[in-house]
Formats: sequence, C-alpha cells, structure tokens
Amino acid sequence: MSFCTVINCIDGRVQLPVITFLQNRFGVEYVDVVTEAGPVGILSQRTESSDAKSIFRRVEVSILAHFSQVMSVVAHHDCAGNPVSDSKQKRQLRICLEILSQRYPRMEVVGLWLDQNWAVHASSLAAKKREEH
Repeated sequence: MSFCTVINCIDGRVQLPVITFLQNRFGVEYVDVVTEAGPVGILSQRTESSDAKSIFRRVEVSILAHFSQVMSVVAHHDCAGNPVSDSKQKRQLRICLEILSQRYPRMEVVGLWLDQNWAVHASSLAAKKREEH
C-alpha cells in the first residue's frame, strides 16, 4: 500500500479532483486527507495557533502510520474558509510550501491550486527555485 498526505480545504468541490490528481501524479493507492476550512490562510499566518498545531498532528499521523513520502497543500478559487482574492491565496500557498518543506524536509511538498473550473494546477519549491534562476 502506498500513501500520500494532503492538507485540503473542507469544500466538497475540491475533494475528488485533488484525490484523483494525487493518485495519478504520484502513483499512490491512498490519499490521507487532513481537512480544514481555508488551510493556507491558517498555516501561512499562524503556525503556532491551535488550528495549525491540529493540522500538524494529523499530518504526522499520516507520515508515521502510513509512511507517506509526498505531501500536498491546497488552495482554491471561491474559498469560504479563506475569503481573500485568488492572488492572495496563491501567495499564501507559496508561504505554506516554504513552511511545510522546512518542517518536513524529507518529504516532497507540492502546492495545488484549483481554479474556477476545479482544474488542478501544481507547483513546488523546486519549480519556483528553477524559475528564479
């Protein structure tokens, strides 16, 4: 059995596209889903908050129990849990990639953005660093 972990919004519109994308992209059988309303808003601003600590505890269960090697964090268009502009959510997503990559250095961390059509767009810090050079 192979697993990956995703920190996803509670919004039901994003669940299946994200799970399907991760299974196809990483060839995993199962996706452990940690849900929170607007997780990029929480993690990008308050990593010491009780909500953030709860997210981290649940992620660590996935890593320790299921040996997950890949982690993803999700932001999406029209998020009720993080009602800010798409551009601000994308900035928050980049901050989350930095935070999660530092906190879990042995894992591959991928950011996912879902647009107004629920299409999944992936980015990683490695891709961002290549773009900067």
